[in-house]
Amino acid sequence: MVEVKGTVSPGYEKVAEAFADNFSKGYDSGAACCVFRDGKPVLNIWGGLRDAAREMPWQEDTVQVIFSATKGITTICILYLVEEGKLALDEPIATYWPEFAAEGKEAITLKMLMSHRAGVPVVDGDFTLKEVYSRDPVIEAIAKQKPVWEPGSAHGYHVRTFGWILGEVIRRVTGKMFGEVVQKIVARPLNIPLWVGLPEEEVQRTATLIPPESGNKALIEAMGADSLMIRGLTGPSNLFDYNEMWNDVALLQAEMPSSNGVSNAHALAKVYASLLGDGIDGIRLLRPETVKHACRPLSSGPDSVIIMPSTFGVGFILPPFLAKNCSESSFGHPGAGGSTAFADPEADMSFAYVTSQMRLDPEGDPRSMALLDALYQSV
Repeated sequence: MVEVKGTVSPGYEKVAEAFADNFSKGYDSGAACCVFRDGKPVLNIWGGLRDAAREMPWQEDTVQVIFSATKGITTICILYLVEEGKLALDEPIATYWPEFAAEGKEAITLKMLMSHRAGVPVVDGDFTLKEVYSRDPVIEAIAKQKPVWEPGSAHGYHVRTFGWILGEVIRRVTGKMFGEVVQKIVARPLNIPLWVGLPEEEVQRTATLIPPESGNKALIEAMGADSLMIRGLTGPSNLFDYNEMWNDVALLQAEMPSSNGVSNAHALAKVYASLLGDGIDGIRLLRPETVKHACRPLSSGPDSVIIMPSTFGVGFILPPFLAKNCSESSFGHPGAGGSTAFADPEADMSFAYVTSQMRLDPEGDPRSMALLDALYQSV
């Protein structure tokens, strides 16, 4: 029996029980879960082990790669710069990054990209991992390539290009790399562990990811290696798989604003709590009207990349993709393998769950689903 550590406020015991049950079923090796309600943490728990040898206990300060939950952080940074007047959502990306206009991309706006309507879901070209981690060759390739579909005519999940494009826009208008901007806008104001580009001194507290036994193999067999979904997941140059590579320090230290953020459940729940009500400790990262605007559905229905239906606002994933019981005003972003974080404004609540044991469940991850079922029974 795994010992669940942390704090649980009265009324939220069912969530802690569901968390423990995930371990008893063998679903989790190491994980953490956090809930903020009315601006205060009402549940902050963790348990299990944080290394592949299964010898080191998960600690309160353990962090891990959060995959596409990073996109929610990237979205917040863009919206913050919009509030500052440095960006405009309806402005073409080429206004800030002129080279991006090549090959018919001149009319693609920030809003189109953030709602996954830009038609640039994959990166063309041949690269080494070293080139991808260095970022610049990928940025140059994206600027030169043609859209896959007429921009604005359809939507499809921009698995990695979402982050590279927005990261370059941020660099162009701030003069700073994305990882530094994340620290300034989000991490330092909230005093949380959150990095895109992991510092060397934080590697030792980072949980080891335990990938699915077959990595991407089942998805590739089901979808086909040439499908947009697989090209997005494995690209560029078929370099990425859900395997041990995500424990590579070089990958964690690169800046991939779609994919390789490192944080924990308490930090992510605090981020989303800071977008609700009066915020956290007097800090509200974005104005209410900014969040409301970002949560209007701009893309909904069959997704040209992941095939299943999806709904996006400006950067955030919207219901029903988040949780079956959440309110229609909820917003956030899940990540591959199980991690997820979102806010539910009607309940004045934020939720985050991170896990080192990756699962790829087409019908939804049973661990977070169980936690959310228990949570919505409790509120």
